[in-house]
Amino acid sequence: RELSIIYQIAKKSLLNKVLLLSPAALLLGFFAPWAISPILMVGGAFLCFEGYEKVHSMFSKHHTDDPHQAGEEVEVITPDELEKTRVKGAVRTDLILSAEIVAITYSTVADKELTTQIAVMLAVAIFITFAVYGFVGLIVKADDIGMHMAKENNHPQVRKFGQGMVKVMPGFLQALGYIGTVAMLWVGAEIIAHGIPFTSHALHNLEHALENVPILAWLAKALACAIAGLVIGAVIAKVVALASSLKPKKQAVS
Repeated sequence: RELSIIYQIAKKSLLNKVLLLSPAALLLGFFAPWAISPILMVGGAFLCFEGYEKVHSMFSKHHTDDPHQAGEEVEVITPDELEKTRVKGAVRTDLILSAEIVAITYSTVADKELTTQIAVMLAVAIFITFAVYGFVGLIVKADDIGMHMAKENNHPQVRKFGQGMVKVMPGFLQALGYIGTVAMLWVGAEIIAHGIPFTSHALHNLEHALENVPILAWLAKALACAIAGLVIGAVIAKVVALASSLKPKKQAVS
């Protein structure tokens, strides 16, 4: 079932890149190049919001694991509905990240002929999609691979390695989830920062101040962006919550 979900996300990701984002980038680059940065900034804000929601969810779970204690209603959904929800959420986030990839790709070929632009953007779209989701699929099935390697009929060293994989994978996947959330905040904030001259210069100055230690410069920029992304996400979440509270409630039809 996991591979089915990954396949659905990968398919929609590729279609979005090829049929939506790449043509949009080409059209905007030709007719309204000034609009690309603001659109990316909106996407960056969405990533910050998504990242904040994930962080908020993590900390909320520590307060109570029982929704009844928290006074929340438990919504029962079927496995198919859960799968659709997961796919929809993943595709939405992927769309924003894909837009950034497409925009970066377009910027490298903006001065080339149209045929070259199309060829490069298609090649990057296909390669990135297969590479990313192929890797994700491999990680997701690593447990099964480990269990297969741990079977009695295998060489002792192979069994030992397989058992190690099975033990390590839960923690690895959890760590990967945390890293993904931080990356979402970081990337979202950096997209926004690069669209604002002041913050773009501030990031550049930060990197320049630590240029003698490249890894430290990279970490400082990533940390600064991640923290900024968390703040931006929190502000957006408050605005969304306020807007939701101001919406008139639907009257029940008797």
